[in-house]
Amino acid sequence: MKGKSLAWALSAALAGITLSSAVQAEEQFVTIGTGGQTGVYYVAGQSICRFLNRGAADHGIKCNAPASGGGVANVNGIRSGEFNFGIMQSDHQYKAMKGVTPFEKEGAMDDIRAVFSLQSEVFTILARRDANISSFDDLKGKRVNIGNPGSGQRDTLDEIMQVKGWERSVFSLAAELKPAEQASALGDNNIDAMTYFVGHPNGAIQEATTTTDAVLVPVTGAEIDKLLAEKSYYTTAEIPGGMYKGNDKPTPSIGGKAVLSTSAKASPEVVYQLVKSVFDNIDRFKRLHPAFADLKEEDMIKVGLSAPLHEGAVRYYKERGWL
Repeated sequence: MKGKSLAWALSAALAGITLSSAVQAEEQFVTIGTGGQTGVYYVAGQSICRFLNRGAADHGIKCNAPASGGGVANVNGIRSGEFNFGIMQSDHQYKAMKGVTPFEKEGAMDDIRAVFSLQSEVFTILARRDANISSFDDLKGKRVNIGNPGSGQRDTLDEIMQVKGWERSVFSLAAELKPAEQASALGDNNIDAMTYFVGHPNGAIQEATTTTDAVLVPVTGAEIDKLLAEKSYYTTAEIPGGMYKGNDKPTPSIGGKAVLSTSAKASPEVVYQLVKSVFDNIDRFKRLHPAFADLKEEDMIKVGLSAPLHEGAVRYYKERGWL
């Protein structure tokens, strides 16, 4: 009997090892490209992973969302396979699909797919009050952070400069600081103004306006109207008054939507489980950042999506009766 018991125990142990190996083999790991750690993209990516990872025991999918260079870098990360998903401005999704600047070298990304949209974003300029910058044109001759390569702020600023006929030489300094570096640079008087394409309220803007006497700068004028008329992915936008210290009045600008994107090559089951994990917990999700508070399911599956929906997302939305 002892021999049989030992044989059974060994058999069970081997079966357990085999089962464990099978489970491990079925585990899938996905990565979401986000943005700088002070931005809403980073919070969004971390939040999505938080809900997806809660169900890992059931669906075997594990998620991580590291900081990245931002929207353009996330498009390129999806294209190269570095990221399975990426958060980007709605205009970057459009530009990637069409293969236009800043993606003209890589060509049209026919397989980019939308998953859902997130918060509204505003192109934001914050300047030291003592720099005497009260309009976009006042940036001429100033020390301006144009943003790191691969960031949304950099690409949008380039588009605005193009309609204005400006080169970077119009600035006395064109810094390429990452979002997390901007507030301290403004406070240390190393730059006169910082740019950011971001959802509000934003931690970096709050830090900068708390530690420095700084003003939000309106982005308006004939050239901006022309840009809005030509580029349907931009809309008029506004930063509410009273959101930041020393800025009591609304600040008009241009904006768009943040969008979670992926590739048509992404597993339909993985996309389905990710979408399900977010929308099944949408009320909790909306509490994770003030910029998410006004999210509406009916808008998230339609507004700002300039690429086709991924089939895994469509499956969930149809199950919910939304499509």
